[in-house]
Amino acid sequence: MKPGIQVPNVTFKTRVRDESIEGSNPFRWEDKTSDDFFKGKRVVLFSLPGAFTPTCSTYQLPGFENNFAAFQEQGIDAIYCLSVNDSFVMNKWKEMQDVKNIDVIPDGSGEFTRRMGMLVAKDNLGFGARSWRYAAIVNDGKIEAWFEEPGICDNHSEDPYGVSSPENVLEYLANEQKTEAA
Repeated sequence: MKPGIQVPNVTFKTRVRDESIEGSNPFRWEDKTSDDFFKGKRVVLFSLPGAFTPTCSTYQLPGFENNFAAFQEQGIDAIYCLSVNDSFVMNKWKEMQDVKNIDVIPDGSGEFTRRMGMLVAKDNLGFGARSWRYAAIVNDGKIEAWFEEPGICDNHSEDPYGVSSPENVLEYLANEQKTEAA
């Protein structure tokens, strides 16, 4: 992905809380499109191999959550975590991680990830098709900045993490602010 490229237009199958539904599972299906997430906003999108996985749960998701206010100070309206997992998994992971500020995007079929050019095989771990780890600043649906972990390939023997870290994305935004002020 290069800056200036429009994010793919896909429909995501989400589950949203609906207080009119009684019982222990008060959620209903709701289709959301790329426009629902990206149109008219400047956001950070980060994608990872899977909910509940070690690096994603220990560093990446909590790092973005804990730095949410700092991202807002840099002009970010929302932060989205996307994974090739279904909405049930993404919602439960968000709940168990006690995430309040980050919205999760379930790319259950991997369509968005495939069209972003980031779908890789993780059969070596028994995962099947998953997203390569990356982050992006997306402004009104267009890629503004891209942060891809090195070595994208199928069945990578490691799980690189650093380029797409919240700290690295924040550093980019802070340097961008300094450049604009100069």
